[in-house]
Amino acid sequence: MLMQEITTKKLAGEALTPEEIEFAVGGFTEGSVPDYQMSALLAAICAKGMTAEETYVLTECMKSSGQVLDLSFIRGVKLDKHSTGGVGDKTSLVLVPLIAASRGKVVKMSGRSLGYTGGTIDKLESIPGFRTDLTREEMIAVADKVGCVISGQTAEIAPADKKMYALRDVTGTVSSIPLIASSIMSKKLASGADIILLDVKVGSGAFMKTREQALELAQTMVDIGKRAGKKVAAILTSMDVPLGNAVGNSLEVIEAVETLSGRGPGDFADICVMLAAYMVAMKDGREPGKCIYEIMDRLYDGTAKAKLRAMVEAQGGDPTYIDDTSKFPKAKYRVPVKAPQDGYLGQIDTHLVGLAAQAAGAGRKTKDEPIDHSAGIVLENDGEKRFKKGDVIATVHASSPEKAKEAEEILLSALSFSPNEYERMPLLMDAIFEQEETKGPEIKFTCK
Repeated sequence: MLMQEITTKKLAGEALTPEEIEFAVGGFTEGSVPDYQMSALLAAICAKGMTAEETYVLTECMKSSGQVLDLSFIRGVKLDKHSTGGVGDKTSLVLVPLIAASRGKVVKMSGRSLGYTGGTIDKLESIPGFRTDLTREEMIAVADKVGCVISGQTAEIAPADKKMYALRDVTGTVSSIPLIASSIMSKKLASGADIILLDVKVGSGAFMKTREQALELAQTMVDIGKRAGKKVAAILTSMDVPLGNAVGNSLEVIEAVETLSGRGPGDFADICVMLAAYMVAMKDGREPGKCIYEIMDRLYDGTAKAKLRAMVEAQGGDPTYIDDTSKFPKAKYRVPVKAPQDGYLGQIDTHLVGLAAQAAGAGRKTKDEPIDHSAGIVLENDGEKRFKKGDVIATVHASSPEKAKEAEEILLSALSFSPNEYERMPLLMDAIFEQEETKGPEIKFTCK
């Protein structure tokens, strides 16, 4: 086969055969297909799309390019969760121990932050000693003993995706539903879980800005999972405002622990319980609404918090930081941001809020850039509160006055004020559960 002929075929709008896709992915991974030829094919896919069959074959080729974890040594049903990323999204820190407390086994591999969205691994590494470089054997041992484990992604998992994503990032070929879906699902399928929940974010702080885009991505990923013989559901959740109040690594860990102690922000607690209800429902073969009270019991009786503590200890971290979050180092400069006018918080550019936290030192522009675990932003994120000019609406945490000033300026540009309460998108926008689309929120409750 010749790569130029495969690319020409795709540019003509024709579907590629499994053999052609395998040739392209395998050749690029092993080095016989050069970057420029793969770049041309990726551009053609962006322009012409892929059928469901092509997208599934691409996913399987990427998954099979490396190690596929065998989790059969872990007793019980193995679950995994993936979020498409957002600002203040520390959901895994609550959801993973919450599922473990509900008799599930969660094996999750996560990544680091790049740009304005935070990475779960960076957040957990703000706990002294916490190890994110576990071997497969260590991951299985922790999951079997504690019920949950969160580790970094290994180089052996879907190496084709790693190479292809790096190329997409520098060639402007990121925005393609088949390429996004295959990238996510190749790693999820290689991770070995029986049940996968996909949290697809929608809004100004998400990669998918509209419900229609998010629903297409969600359906594509669910279809891939169904073809692979996995039980997969996708939930569309709002990211038109930061999730919770804290944006920044140790600040988000503290907020997650507060939530597991029954004192977290209502919107964040709601999302965690909602997602957990869907995961438990898939595990037990029940309706999500019938799992709510069990999940809330685990959230408020301390069981889930005990699971987080046990996971931290099993992965080498200091569990006393879960007992007493005041032990986390504080930023040298904590600068209050004041309302420039009277009114309710209106539309928020969540992307800019993430950039503000990055400017404070909480994010990185390159994968090797160090981050300040204590840096970030804590918002007074209450849509029901009317602020007066001069009221504190947020606090910037930074290591220098210059970083704090830059973060404050970006943050103020992200916020608007309204004379009336601003109607925000619902937390749960759509669900694809048991391969069926359910429009509108199925679960209505509050954890406040």
